[in-house]
Amino acid sequence: MSVLSWLRSAWQATRGEMERAWQNLKPLRLPAGWQIRVLLAVVIVSILIPGVNFYLHRPVPPPAAKPITAGFRADDINLLARLVAAEAQDEPYPGQVAVVAVVLNRLRDPAFPKSVPGIIFEPWAFESVANGRYWQVAVLARDYAATNDALNGWDPSQGALYFFNPAKATSAWIWTRPQITQIGNHIFTR
Repeated sequence: MSVLSWLRSAWQATRGEMERAWQNLKPLRLPAGWQIRVLLAVVIVSILIPGVNFYLHRPVPPPAAKPITAGFRADDINLLARLVAAEAQDEPYPGQVAVVAVVLNRLRDPAFPKSVPGIIFEPWAFESVANGRYWQVAVLARDYAATNDALNGWDPSQGALYFFNPAKATSAWIWTRPQITQIGNHIFTR
């Protein structure tokens, strides 16, 4: 049996089933020629709705029209936005900005690597990188907006070098750090 003949027989069977279903739905009282058209429209719309929903909620690439802050490459901004998505996805907006601010504060501190990738991929520096979530999240426009706000000088962390979620923290060392502020579920420390 060829593919074309199989498709033809599948269409005839489907059409026959649709016509029988419409015959049992007498209250609609549509003309006979319109019943199959309405049923096909319902089937097509039920297929299109998930596709439209996927299209509306797809990850957004970084805005190309916005200027990149001096000293930072597009790759650095993408890495920072992905860190926001992975570490602070459900946090309030100031908490998302503060995650990027922590990376920028580490760039200024002599005890840390001198590049954005060096800081983000430093072993055990960020839980989302260590457990692989960093590469699995969808980066959204708000993640880029939080990154740009931090790159433009907003630091809700007030100079913090570390942050952690007290409900998930397993390191006793992080509790020894001087705490600065709490934003959402994260505590920011020096």
